[in-house]
Amino acid sequence: MQRIRSILIAFGLFAFACSSASAYDPSPLQDFCVAIKDFKNGACSYRRFLLFRPKQAGNTSNPDGSNVTMINVDQILGLNTLGISLVRIDYAPYGVNPPHTHPRGSEILLVVEGTLYVGFVMANPNNCLFTKILNPGDVFVFPFGLIHFQFNIGKTAAVAFAGLSSQNAGVITIANAVFGSNPPINPDVVAKAFQLNKNVVKYLQSRY
Repeated sequence: MQRIRSILIAFGLFAFACSSASAYDPSPLQDFCVAIKDFKNGACSYRRFLLFRPKQAGNTSNPDGSNVTMINVDQILGLNTLGISLVRIDYAPYGVNPPHTHPRGSEILLVVEGTLYVGFVMANPNNCLFTKILNPGDVFVFPFGLIHFQFNIGKTAAVAFAGLSSQNAGVITIANAVFGSNPPINPDVVAKAFQLNKNVVKYLQSRY
């Protein structure tokens, strides 16, 4: 009896640890659960599930030459607990959506216009790079949490839509995180990690 009890306790602790370690959105326990910001209007409105913004092109007049329009639970309250979200990505000619990662979701990308060079990098120790050139109608998957990018290799603007497996997948742009953190990471640390001259690191930090 004591052995059975110990096994049950161990199993219970294991189950609790697994549930606590879960990094993605949990399954909902009801049809939907709208994140209500305006309690006066309540949740029973199609407006909680609708957004017209994706048809509008984003402004790509920036150093990256790209614009990501987020459509997550902050824009559509009805996405709360549903575990999905969407982004529209606009690219100027030779624009890039720089290397980044989504800490809470996988991504599936559909190219609508233009030609994109896309890829992702496996985790350590392999760091294997997977790349592909995509044309309109092509679809590519970026696995959960891995660093990935898209680059418009065409002479015309490009557009893509991507679905994410989280109501708020988050984004960490690698260059912004490393060189643009607030406060800045000690240049000695970055110089050692990237095998760069310290002055080069300081210059890069001044750019973000």
